[in-house]
Amino acid sequence: MSGHSKWANIKHRKGRQDAKRGKVFTRIAKEITIAAREGGGDPDINPRLRLAMQNGRAVNMPSDNITRAIKKGTGEIEGVNYEEHTYEGYAPNGVAVILETVTDNKNRTVAEIRSKFVKMGGNLGETNSVAWNFDRKGVITVKTGGISEDDFLDHVLASDAEDMEYDAETTRVITPMENFAVANKYFEEHGMDI
Repeated sequence: MSGHSKWANIKHRKGRQDAKRGKVFTRIAKEITIAAREGGGDPDINPRLRLAMQNGRAVNMPSDNITRAIKKGTGEIEGVNYEEHTYEGYAPNGVAVILETVTDNKNRTVAEIRSKFVKMGGNLGETNSVAWNFDRKGVITVKTGGISEDDFLDHVLASDAEDMEYDAETTRVITPMENFAVANKYFEEHGMDI
């Protein structure tokens, strides 16, 4: 059976899995860095950082990577300077699109986005050309855990959330962005699986 090595197959499979995991870790590390730069390195005070750290833990990101990303954001460690940029435009058939990006090179990013819009038959718009059409909301997905719809609605109202989309397995709780951290903390404190 020449050419068939169990260990070689394992090595290649593990390499593919590590590459996928590395992409996810990089994306979350960028988010942690930006959150720490804008709101400070304390997750108790910075809800965006706390959420990014939760996302990192959810995908089993090592705590060393999380700590390093926070230190880069607060300036304790020198690193790449990531910036957030928002682009607006219209997709085919006049569908309004807002893209929120994180990049270390704005010129490269805008060129790539403009190219994708043109290739797909859309066009990149000016700032605030479609933003008036959108409301910024926070969405928390909570495992329902056998709670009835009426009881869950009581939790939603107590958490200062705005609306919910109830399902027997998972429920989406919709909040204004300014109440997102409060609502998220409410569900955490009441032992619900977010």
